[in-house]
Amino acid sequence: MEFLVTMTTHVPDGTPENAVDDVRAREAAHSRDLAGEGHLLRLWRPPLQPGEWRTLGLFAAASDDELQKVLVSMPLRVWRTDQVTPLATHPHDPGPRTVARRAGQVEFLTTMIVTVPSGTAPEPVADAYDQEGIRLAELADQGHLLRLWRLPGERRSLGHWQARDSGELEGMLAALPLSPWLTFETLALSSHPSDPASGPTDPSSWKDSNR
Repeated sequence: MEFLVTMTTHVPDGTPENAVDDVRAREAAHSRDLAGEGHLLRLWRPPLQPGEWRTLGLFAAASDDELQKVLVSMPLRVWRTDQVTPLATHPHDPGPRTVARRAGQVEFLTTMIVTVPSGTAPEPVADAYDQEGIRLAELADQGHLLRLWRLPGERRSLGHWQARDSGELEGMLAALPLSPWLTFETLALSSHPSDPASGPTDPSSWKDSNR
């Protein structure tokens, strides 16, 4: 099973900086261990306001209980709250694979909701879904669609994309066969120093990185 976890950290006022640095260093080391065990798949930073310390993580675990054990084991958990979203298999997910990051490309997470008006004939809906699968496969082959999951709730999905900018991504989404019935919310992602996809982590890189 895969899970998207929003991790928000609040360091108590008055905590010595050296104590924060120690926890950060242990967090970076433990993140490497979790990546090696196959539990931590990706880490990103969402857009942050001044003073915010928030991270998005893609985790794998056999169950909710196993995921909680993984999250509790992380050193920053002493100051952190976690919001877990279970991710279900999507029939058009290209699956985990190595996709080359192209220069100038930005990663995005996009929540997509399909709302078909009541009374719509089933035939055009079925045809649009068939065409959607074909187009998503093309976007995956082009390196734009990286992953796709089902979210809790009816006809809700989460896409992981890369594109030159939000305008290019929105253009791709607007051209999808389901676009007449599609609403979406896009979140631009930035790199995290402990992201397993970024290679070995230097704990000093946590310095001055919005925590």
